[in-house]
Amino acid sequence: MRTSRHSLRHRLAALFTGAAALTALLVAAPAHAADPPLRDLADTKGKVIGTAVTGSKLTGTYGHIAGAEFNSLTPGNAMKWGSVEPTRGTFNWTEADQIVDFAEAHGQQVRGHTLVWHSQNPSWLTNGTWTPAQLSQLLNDHIALEVGRYKGRLAAWDVVNEPFNEDGTYRQTLWYNGLGTDYIAQALTAARAADPAAKLYINDYNVEGVNAKSTALYNLVKSLKERGVPIDGVGLQAHLILGQVPSTLQQNIQRFADLGVDVAITELDIRMQLPADAAKLAQQRGDYEAVVKACVAVSRCAGVTVWGFTDSDSWIPDTFPGQGAATPYDENYSPKPAYSGIATALGGTTTPPPTGACTATYSVTSQWNTGFTGQVRIACSGASLSSWRVNWTYGAGQQITQAWNATCTQTGAAVSCTNASWNGSVPNGGSATFGFNANWNGSNPVPTVTLG
Repeated sequence: MRTSRHSLRHRLAALFTGAAALTALLVAAPAHAADPPLRDLADTKGKVIGTAVTGSKLTGTYGHIAGAEFNSLTPGNAMKWGSVEPTRGTFNWTEADQIVDFAEAHGQQVRGHTLVWHSQNPSWLTNGTWTPAQLSQLLNDHIALEVGRYKGRLAAWDVVNEPFNEDGTYRQTLWYNGLGTDYIAQALTAARAADPAAKLYINDYNVEGVNAKSTALYNLVKSLKERGVPIDGVGLQAHLILGQVPSTLQQNIQRFADLGVDVAITELDIRMQLPADAAKLAQQRGDYEAVVKACVAVSRCAGVTVWGFTDSDSWIPDTFPGQGAATPYDENYSPKPAYSGIATALGGTTTPPPTGACTATYSVTSQWNTGFTGQVRIACSGASLSSWRVNWTYGAGQQITQAWNATCTQTGAAVSCTNASWNGSVPNGGSATFGFNANWNGSNPVPTVTLG
């Protein structure tokens, strides 16, 4: 289905001399049998490796990585009640449909998120005055409509999200206050009726280790099972802090599995105080590896979903000021050490290509009084690539106006060019070339290298 899509990138720099050459940073992925995409590694373990996505971004590099690296997608916001029914009786399924269609086109599962929650509900619902009978009908109707719309197309649903307080008591919500604790059983029963094949989960945060909150969830699931209420799994969100992976994570996964339900890590990210540095990224790598290994070790752990795969699509900086860098890819879509941690936990290796085996050479092929044409050639000897990115910084106000065989962006003096969909693969002994036009005024000095 896919051949040689390997997206672990490594930074390589090579210095070229001459009036028309510059040093360029090549960020690339070694293409060899030991490093298949994460989804292939996960498949061999019988696990899901998923990511939350934003539907409007599923193009270009973002779409390529989402499709190539993951075997499951979760809509980050597109299936929440406030998104699909912002006005009572008026529905917007555009982004949710887009994500499901994309997943099916790429051979991926979809995890529905989320049906019953205290947050991101439409104002008409939260501001309404409802009798218990009315609220019960709203709950049933919403679940029947949304789950029914995607019947047979989704693998799982987070039916009830975040029902507990930190001390294990029930969260005071519209649903709990109006219907009591049985709103959970009601929601699960309605979801089963709407799609008998989908796996039904209760999902919460700070329940990764053994603690009061996770024990309350455990007792709830045990009670639901004893009552015959349909419940197939628990979701441990895993919004973690650097260096704080619970020591009882695997034990906790196992105790839920022993109840006869599946377990999924549903929203993994591991945030740190900014700025990131080598030591923090190394710690993050170990933390990601530890979480995924804990799942791999328990047969009923269905898999791991990261809550956005790139820092540019992460909720952390807006919610936790001064923190971030929580995902496996940086803002420029380059894999961080965390990616290697995931790959290692899934049984892969992350051997980089030899230093200097792949290089990028910049040259000016023609020049006139107001502009010039440039060319960059990426070549490999002793390694191969499945994708590449070349960065440089202009020193005299040059501005790129057009590019071909690559996607180039320029912010101020900084330029970043990534491969087109058809020329990311550079075999050992092969090369790829792209070109561009640019303006200049007065001089056209050799640009300065910057790390991407």
